Amino acid sequence: MSTAARIKNGHRARPLQSRWVLLFRRAVLIAAGLLPLALGGCRLQEWAHNGYKVGPNYLRPAVAVSSEWIDYEDDRVSTDRPNLATWWTVFNDPTIDELVRTALQQNLDLRGAGARIMEARYRRQIAVGSLFPQQQFLSGSYAAIKQSGSSAFTPPRLWFDNWDNALNVSWELDFWGRYRRSIESADAILDASVENFDNVIVLLLAEVCSSYVEYRSFQQRLVYAHNNVTAQEKSLDMAQNRLKEGVATRRDVEQARTILEQTRALIPAFELGKRVAANRLCVLLGGPPRDLESELGEAPIPEAAPEVAVGIPADLVRRRPDVRQAERELAAQSAQIGIAASDLYPHITLNGNFGVAAEKFGDLFDSPRSLAGAVGPAFRWDVLNYGRLLSNVRVQDARFQQLAYAYQQTVLDAGREAEDGITSFLRNQERLKSLTACADAAKNTREITFKQYSEGAADFTAVFIAEAELATRQDQMAASQGDVALSLISLYRALGGGWEIRLMNPSATAAGDSDATESRESVPAIATPEQP
Repeated sequence: MSTAARIKNGHRARPLQSRWVLLFRRAVLIAAGLLPLALGGCRLQEWAHNGYKVGPNYLRPAVAVSSEWIDYEDDRVSTDRPNLATWWTVFNDPTIDELVRTALQQNLDLRGAGARIMEARYRRQIAVGSLFPQQQFLSGSYAAIKQSGSSAFTPPRLWFDNWDNALNVSWELDFWGRYRRSIESADAILDASVENFDNVIVLLLAEVCSSYVEYRSFQQRLVYAHNNVTAQEKSLDMAQNRLKEGVATRRDVEQARTILEQTRALIPAFELGKRVAANRLCVLLGGPPRDLESELGEAPIPEAAPEVAVGIPADLVRRRPDVRQAERELAAQSAQIGIAASDLYPHITLNGNFGVAAEKFGDLFDSPRSLAGAVGPAFRWDVLNYGRLLSNVRVQDARFQQLAYAYQQTVLDAGREAEDGITSFLRNQERLKSLTACADAAKNTREITFKQYSEGAADFTAVFIAEAELATRQDQMAASQGDVALSLISLYRALGGGWEIRLMNPSATAAGDSDATESRESVPAIATPEQP
């Protein structure tokens, strides 16, 4: 017979009633004592930050950073603080500005990075919730019970009903900082997700601008190729006419045809490169590949000033999102060591079960006699773990060491990429200067040689060499113009430029204003997933 049934039939009614009422009163007193701790947000937060926590407290590792750039003495390199928030505006190209705006709104990789931020935020909320009672649930049941009448102790009643409703609570107290370390780890992971979002912005801006520059480079190379084809067709016609007149040999015609077909063969390759760059640009803009010829039109290869401001090498650690992401992942792993170490200590829990039980549903809330419950502390201590818990602590520490080395390597790679970008920008400018002079000389040589050939003062071999040289040097010059712009884009990417646009309001972004206030708590306003 259930407790509710015995109460209803008068079996030990008064002693049970007194006992359950007393138990209920004690439970209320305990709950009243714990309520300020559970609901006192400020005090709980203070305890969460200042209370005792096992495991190491995180300290950022030291990193090796150069004191100055290798080319710091070059007049074209300035150590002034660079304006990297809208670095692509240095090209003064409205098309680039429009492509950047479209990519920031529609790029799918950026939207995915925004969704990872939302995931990290929700996971942090889950970690914060673990500070409060980890299990709280209501339960209820109804049973029609038939007792055996043939047992050694036959109950007074063989048939009866039982209604039961209860609130069950289990709260593991965070004596050793397990759950507070989890919050630390979740905070660092959230920061890392924001840094990943910023890094995606940096890479996206560089990819969009690089694809556009490549498109314009192939476009310009096609212009030179078509112009040279036209000039070489004229040379072939002249050679054929002179052959008919008997003042030239068959060799002149074949040489003219050779250089013409060689130049024509460049056109499909350039058209292929142009189409590939356009297709990549379409995907970066968040759409399927399409013909961009009418949208982009004709324009020269983007150019920028020969000088560039790069700041100092130490700025990379503070500015580059991938470096900050690696550091935040390291901090998250440091907290995991404390979480693993907390398993070496006993788990202390407060358990409570409060409810009502009765034979009839109408009696559940009619009398204090229906009250049932239990409350009290408990502990669990994994003592015979055969070194598994300690090994897990060492595993987490080994992972921390791996991430520490990865963070330091990321800093070194950042410095190398920046140095590569600086020297590439400077050397490509010098190369372009020489190739431009060489192309101008080749053009003059071709004109002089062709005039001499038309007057009969020179052999066609000289024209053949001059036209081949002109086609090669003009193509190299166009490619070098693109390399200068691409190296500047790579330098801005290496400096971690562009992510600050996330911190700008729409009007400031449209105006290119970089005087936005930085806040690590700001919500990414670019390409974040739509809320349901």
